[in-house]
Amino acid sequence: MSLTTKTLQAKEFGVSRQSLYYTPKKPSKDWELKCCIEEVLRKHPSYGSRRVALHLHLNRKQVKRVMNLFGIKAYRRRGKKWKKTKNIKVIYPNYLLTTHPTHPNHIWTADFTHFNFQGKVVYIATVMDLYTRRIVGTAVYTTHAVSLVLSALMNALHNNPRPIIFHSDNGSEYNAEVFIDALTTVGVLVSRSAPGCPWENGYQESFHSQFKVDFGDPSRFKTLGELVYEIYQTIYRYNHTRIHSALKMPPEQFAVLAKETYNHHIRMSV
Repeated sequence: MSLTTKTLQAKEFGVSRQSLYYTPKKPSKDWELKCCIEEVLRKHPSYGSRRVALHLHLNRKQVKRVMNLFGIKAYRRRGKKWKKTKNIKVIYPNYLLTTHPTHPNHIWTADFTHFNFQGKVVYIATVMDLYTRRIVGTAVYTTHAVSLVLSALMNALHNNPRPIIFHSDNGSEYNAEVFIDALTTVGVLVSRSAPGCPWENGYQESFHSQFKVDFGDPSRFKTLGELVYEIYQTIYRYNHTRIHSALKMPPEQFAVLAKETYNHHIRMSV
């Protein structure tokens, strides 16, 4: 890409031309601390940032910042009950404890949430690219059968290159044979949170929590169609216009910059 084109693109995004080659410096250190925090929470799931910091002999502000950055929360302190998944046939490793995303479509994470609407339950499944924090796949169903999460995965694969690692919790939907077959067929490594450790998928937990705040009251809609339309619109705004606190810009904008940076490094290495 020419310098002129770079300058025009930077002007369009409202950033400096140098930032188009920006590579985040803090992921490696923050990721290492994230992994340490998750190891502590496996043994002491009720710990908040204060006790985690004491356990690790670190400053609480540093621990709290990283917990907020990766959506790690001590759920049990808030009284939320988590149903333990039974009959897990295969225990997959959590690759996120040893690997942090280094480029777009390196690691995807998946989860689903729900709304109550006019006596029905509406489920929203999402797939997130961890490097860009962009939602790359979405599906909305009135059931949480495997078809829900499979549709979100297919939506992501249809519009993006396959990831190297796909991470989720151990829910029965993600453990379904047809879902595992879909991942292995396209050559993706399966990564899972440890059973009973939902904070190990905190990125999605954090997104869904903020998504519900941005979405507002579902009862304001008259029809299911209106509700579903606004779900997709809210996700579009999250990707394209809502500033992500960790990225300092919307995920879609960061994804464009990250792609340019990645391609630039590839060209320079040839």
